[in-house]
Amino acid sequence: MEHLRKAHMIELLAQGRRLDGRALLDYRPIDIKCNVIQKANGSAQVSLGNTQVIAGVKIEVGAPFPDTPDKGLLVVNAEILPLASPYAEPGPPDEDAIELSRVVDRGVRESDMVDLSKLVLIPGQKVRAIFVDVSVLNVDGNLIDATSYAVVSALLTTKMPELEVTPSGEIKEKDSMIPLPVSKIPVSVTFARIGEAMVVDPDSEEEAVMDARITLTTVDEGHLCAGQKGLAGGLTYEQIMFAAETAKIKGQEIREIIKKAVGSVG
Repeated sequence: MEHLRKAHMIELLAQGRRLDGRALLDYRPIDIKCNVIQKANGSAQVSLGNTQVIAGVKIEVGAPFPDTPDKGLLVVNAEILPLASPYAEPGPPDEDAIELSRVVDRGVRESDMVDLSKLVLIPGQKVRAIFVDVSVLNVDGNLIDATSYAVVSALLTTKMPELEVTPSGEIKEKDSMIPLPVSKIPVSVTFARIGEAMVVDPDSEEEAVMDARITLTTVDEGHLCAGQKGLAGGLTYEQIMFAAETAKIKGQEIREIIKKAVGSVG
């Protein structure tokens, strides 16, 4: 059945069409709602077609990593809820959820979206720690991009208490809230190679038959800051260059959607 479905899909792709009627470089509708979790420092819920993801940000005071005493912490964790997919099971994160959090974490980290050097309270001892927890509510393909947009939108709307360090080294919380020191908006664009065709934003049906997957993340200037290759199938040099150029164009389109959603937050 999978072979027949793939053959039909490849026949359509050769004509520039997809099973759901999209062109090869069309994304499904993207909807972003911010500040959806009251107790979080920042949050966002993203719908990418029927894929739904929610991200919440929690900021605490903690110790820096030993190898980066001059930087705050940023940790992204993701879980796929059992209700989100018939293939998801209760328990610790499986390898898919681990890869999801690592790819998204890398895109945010390598973009230098958050200036972690500004989160140091006492060098080598106390820093602000940013924890981003992601829950996948429904799986219908392209979890990486949906999760990335939710995490980035949540970070852009995050507010944290202003802190001061007394001469005795005590950390006191002020009444005012301040935003995270963010300066860039990383946007991931995920491609699936199905046969010889390259498509963006693969849905579940396309992911079931794709030969290879590649996710490229760009920052505001269009520069590539991170990439992740998935599955065993290969990509030609031309396909990689095509993906890189397309990621810049689609990334800018999606960046404007994120800006609009974040800008609508009062």
